[in-house]
Amino acid sequence: MRKQIDGLVAMVELQFGQKMDETSIYLFCGRRADRIKALYWDGTGYVLLYKRLAEKQFQWPRNEQELKKLTKQEFRWLMEGLSIVQKKAFEPGRPCTVC
Repeated sequence: MRKQIDGLVAMVELQFGQKMDETSIYLFCGRRADRIKALYWDGTGYVLLYKRLAEKQFQWPRNEQELKKLTKQEFRWLMEGLSIVQKKAFEPGRPCTVC
């Protein structure tokens, strides 16, 4: 968790082979999993957000096989200290047409 903006951008581009754009937020978590950094490109510069949970740990993947893209809802759950897999959550659907 010592890396700042330039180090995190280098990690995204070199280690993950991704390019920063306005559609993605990259998340980084330390060993203790109680702190998280979010890196975002807003079109004019980088935004670095930092969050530390007071009493819990983030439900964070422990290896590369557990990495995944998150939906907006899963991101919200993660930021609240919840698991990104909720047993009683509704699946996203499509609106029905009324005849």
